Amino acid sequence: MSGFNAALTGNLFYVVLTLAIIILILIGLIISLKSDISDMKKRYKKMMAGSDGVSLERMLFDHVEEVKDVVAEQKRTRDDIKRIDNLLQKAVTKKAVLRFSAFEDVGADLSYCVAMLDDEDNGVIFSTINGRDTTRSYVKPIEGGICKHYKLSGEEEQVLNEARRK
Repeated sequence: MSGFNAALTGNLFYVVLTLAIIILILIGLIISLKSDISDMKKRYKKMMAGSDGVSLERMLFDHVEEVKDVVAEQKRTRDDIKRIDNLLQKAVTKKAVLRFSAFEDVGADLSYCVAMLDDEDNGVIFSTINGRDTTRSYVKPIEGGICKHYKLSGEEEQVLNEARRK
């Protein structure tokens, strides 16, 4: 131990100098870190206060409420679209018109048939037969593309088939 003490005493100046340098380096690091922390505190306060005085927490809360409103509106819109789609299923989407001469002595294709069907081929056929002195009109229901209760004329069959193809 006495050799160690003698070596330490002889080199004490260098040991103290090395420790002083290490202390100065550590002080420099502490000052640098304190400066960084100070800058971070300033940025944090600015972020939490917001640019117009509104806190980040308030901004996030408002944003969450806005997103909830958008989601609710989207659900209402989706429900409206489903309702409209259901209505459109029953709307007249297929139609056909056929004009013809029912009698040889009456020209100009004054008679006609009109087929009006939905997407499921349900609807009606309107027919009007015009003669020289009389006019007769008929309405025949169509279910699933066929007329279950009445016999269709050739013109009515033709206009029904044309409407179903659309």
